[in-house]
Amino acid sequence: MAEKTYPMTQAEKEKLEKELEELKLVRRPEVVERIKIARSYGDLSENSEYEAAKDEQAFVEGQISDLETKIRYAEIVDSDSVAKNEVAIGKTVTIQEVGETDTETYMIVGSAGADAFANKVSNESPIGQALIGRKTGDTVTVQTPVGSYDVKIVSVKKSQ
Repeated sequence: MAEKTYPMTQAEKEKLEKELEELKLVRRPEVVERIKIARSYGDLSENSEYEAAKDEQAFVEGQISDLETKIRYAEIVDSDSVAKNEVAIGKTVTIQEVGETDTETYMIVGSAGADAFANKVSNESPIGQALIGRKTGDTVTVQTPVGSYDVKIVSVKKSQ
């Protein structure tokens, strides 16, 4: 079975690589040191510091594995290869819900770079899926688990 690919911009991939480097070179050695110190306290069966350090080690190793997979199967998307007014990964899109006056602006990113608090939406999210491939002026129906709504694409530009 083919592995899942992770569409992303070159900048997103570089961010993941820096995060991976931080985990391997800083966090992993810190956790190993905490385990050594906790082990020195003696009886491991009732050693909460040791258990906490081992739990953190498992978490860090899981993050490392996840990032390595995303980087290995990264599919770099070049937003310059699509029309200037077409929504794609690496583009910033401003939308307006039909019947509303306020606009919302989102950066379309691969799933690895999604961050709702920074208005970075994944190409796999309901709104991302609805917008990808559409152009400025299009009206699009966004299907969500709680219903659907229509939005008009006000503008599309390359993300910085």
